Amino acid sequence: MRKSSQVRSRQVRRGHVIATAVVATLVSLAVPGCTAASDEARSPGDTGTTGSTTPAGTASARSAPPPSPTPSYALSTAPRTIPAVREHTPARGPGWKPAAGARVVVPPANAAALADEGKLLADELGMGFAETADPRPGDVGLALGARNSGPPESYSLTVQDGRVKVTGPDEAGVFYGTRTLKQAVKSAGSAPEGTVRDAPAKPQRGLNLDIARKNFTVGWIENELRRMADLKLNQLGLHFSDDQAFRIQSDTHPEIVSTPHLSKADVRRITALAARLHITVVPELDSPGHLGAVLRAHPALQLRDVQGRAVKGAVDISNPASAKLIDELLREYLPLFPGGFWHLGADEYQALVYRDPQASFPQLARAARQEYGPSARVQDLAEGWLNDRADVVRPAGKTPKAWNDGFFTAGVVQAAKDIQVEYWTGKENGARPPLEYLREGRKLVNLNDEYLYYVLGQPNQFTYPTGKRIYEQWTPLVLRGTTPVPERYAAQVLGARLAVWADLAGAQTQAQVAEGIRLPLAALAQKVWDARPPQPAWTEFKALADRLQPPG
Repeated sequence: MRKSSQVRSRQVRRGHVIATAVVATLVSLAVPGCTAASDEARSPGDTGTTGSTTPAGTASARSAPPPSPTPSYALSTAPRTIPAVREHTPARGPGWKPAAGARVVVPPANAAALADEGKLLADELGMGFAETADPRPGDVGLALGARNSGPPESYSLTVQDGRVKVTGPDEAGVFYGTRTLKQAVKSAGSAPEGTVRDAPAKPQRGLNLDIARKNFTVGWIENELRRMADLKLNQLGLHFSDDQAFRIQSDTHPEIVSTPHLSKADVRRITALAARLHITVVPELDSPGHLGAVLRAHPALQLRDVQGRAVKGAVDISNPASAKLIDELLREYLPLFPGGFWHLGADEYQALVYRDPQASFPQLARAARQEYGPSARVQDLAEGWLNDRADVVRPAGKTPKAWNDGFFTAGVVQAAKDIQVEYWTGKENGARPPLEYLREGRKLVNLNDEYLYYVLGQPNQFTYPTGKRIYEQWTPLVLRGTTPVPERYAAQVLGARLAVWADLAGAQTQAQVAEGIRLPLAALAQKVWDARPPQPAWTEFKALADRLQPPG
């Protein structure tokens, strides 16, 4: 009986061991199935081993349940945006996307500065907005850093632990961080884990719009402002007077205003939206040429040559009444445009295209000598005109600008050094190569008519610019033709604008213009934000542009 009892006891123990081994085997077979989702998320360098290596069936295995799977993630890649971010530090994590209950938050100390940016982003991403210093999981926090914590318009954007934090030394930088987040979500559905550090290569980046020869509606201009803001562009030039029309309401000289035109309320609406989007509107009242619309109401100011023939669009700058009228208009409009720049024009003054301006315009030659001495010429009188108009706008805090063919050499009068050169052509009379301006220490903005001129109807051998050509061939250093100036002058080239000119205003509708400049503007935005050669091929860049800003 005792022997039989021992046998039965050994049989029972053997049964327990077998059962335990079977369970352990089943557990070991089940573990890979439980961690399959984790395996899919691992980086290519992971070995696939997780948890304890203790053999199944040991005391340790019997005393603890199998480990829970821990997700691991591949290193993130930079967000896909236009312009591309300049630096991204990758990290492992799920990234971020808008979720129910998530908010855009700004600390109360920054609310006055950043509430507009926060509310705009919240609306765009379908999130709530709050002023609080305590963000919750899933929130996007916006905050100002120290004033000198980075270059102007720079920002950092960090995605970590299910939150996003955007900081910058100024409001514009924080705003551009929100544009990056918006585009990342639109292009890929989420923002990648890690940190973006970003800043523009050039301080002036934008679009120039001829509203004089073609009337563009307020709504169209506002749509372009929003598109520009997403591309981190920060200037809209408005050329509002020319031979064909004068397009802004005037109280001092209502007789010169064309129909249709922008009312002052319209202009305030445009500049208010631009300010919220960190875009400066740069008005251009062109003189002493391109004033045909003004001269129709003031024919006594018309420039005439020695034979009495009228010179198209040109006022007689020897007549003090010409300066008086233009200065009255400048002083009227200065408060209407709160930005820090004013474009004075100064291009294509037709008196200077004559073979002998002194003989053809004796009244101008006489006025030049009386004002500037016996060796002064007509070009000196024109240069003095530019300097005098700059003296009008400076006290209002404006930095003056003028087209490059309004700057002359070898005369007794030189344009003031603080007038920024808007370089567009080497073809006009008096237009010197860009190196001459740069060697003088002048600062230039690039509006190269070879790449950046969108001229309606394509007259005078102009062709519509393409995004592909700008993206692949042009840089801010290519100021004239197709040849760049030396890299050592890069700091003097302040940026660039794409220019829409309405020479043949009926050649395209507003909608066609918007679509025609969509890709060129995106390509320009890339090249002025980052001066390095872009990495994606044009086909990839275009596909991204189509996704972020679809055609039509």
